[in-house]
Amino acid sequence: MKTDTETAHLRRVSHWKTYLLIMTIAFGIVFILSLNLGYAPIPFSDILTILAKQVPILENLVDSSHITTTAEVIITQIRLPRVICGALVGAALATAGATYQGIFRNPMADPYVIGASTGAALGAALVMVLGIGVSLLGVNTLQIMAFVGSLITVLVVYAIARVGSRVPVTTLLLTGIAVSLFLSAIVTFLRTIASDQILHGLTFWLIGSLAPTENWGKVWAVLPLIVVGAVIAYMYSRDLNILALGEDQAQHLGVEIEKVKRILLVSGALMTAAAVSISGLIGFVGLIIPHLTRVLIGPDHRVLLPTSAVVGASFLIICDALSRVIMGSGEAPVGVITALSGAPFFIYLLRKKRKGYTV
Repeated sequence: MKTDTETAHLRRVSHWKTYLLIMTIAFGIVFILSLNLGYAPIPFSDILTILAKQVPILENLVDSSHITTTAEVIITQIRLPRVICGALVGAALATAGATYQGIFRNPMADPYVIGASTGAALGAALVMVLGIGVSLLGVNTLQIMAFVGSLITVLVVYAIARVGSRVPVTTLLLTGIAVSLFLSAIVTFLRTIASDQILHGLTFWLIGSLAPTENWGKVWAVLPLIVVGAVIAYMYSRDLNILALGEDQAQHLGVEIEKVKRILLVSGALMTAAAVSISGLIGFVGLIIPHLTRVLIGPDHRVLLPTSAVVGASFLIICDALSRVIMGSGEAPVGVITALSGAPFFIYLLRKKRKGYTV
């Protein structure tokens, strides 16, 4: 006789296609609604016409004679790239979070758990405060240095945590915390020597914002990196399912544990580094979205990873939309909105198991 828990799990598994369809439709609605937000009001019908005009097979089927050049520029050159970047960042952080939670077998893990965020922060701080790399890399220096800093930090953490041919999960986690604290101290020092103007910009970047993504260059810079990282993670979704049984059991079932961990850590770091390089540090997306998605559709990573990507994209688009409207003429950093949403959920996770989660 099946228990209530088993019955609920089977119900989630059988309905995952319905959930994914609903979430995908919701994403489309949120995407269009977000394009309507801004100082210049543009009717939804005009937005749909402008979007249809960008598709070659639909261009000649829509009447765009009433669309002004200003409206088309606002949608296609400012709002659309920002919303797409928001979707990419949200999807990347949520997918990386689901991947890392699978590796660590712990719902408290997130994309920043092994130092990706502090590495990006150090790269950004070096550019803003000391001007490192500006003469060589030009206008994209901040994005490149944040990406490189994030990726290098993850690789360093992995190298330090390695014990012979193995990388114990607990050692990896503790090493990530130690390295993050060390890099955070350097960032704090750089903030103390920065001028007021630079300090304001650095603080805004550390909180996280999609305001700098209002151009297509940012989209094309991160799109291939995030797609590659997500595809690699999905290719190993079956191995993540087996890892949930424990490393000993997974090894008996033929999973090359260390190889899988190494590949998935790099794929997660690739997605995280690409995301934070254009948005700054946006917290809690990689923590709460995979957990909520797991509650809805179950723990099967073959479904969990793509569904987390869709939900993460929708969530960050909504948070960015809120950041643009709650302050009237100003704009709140989107990282503040995600923190206000994520912090209570983080507390809920801690309270859910009063004895705490094991590392």
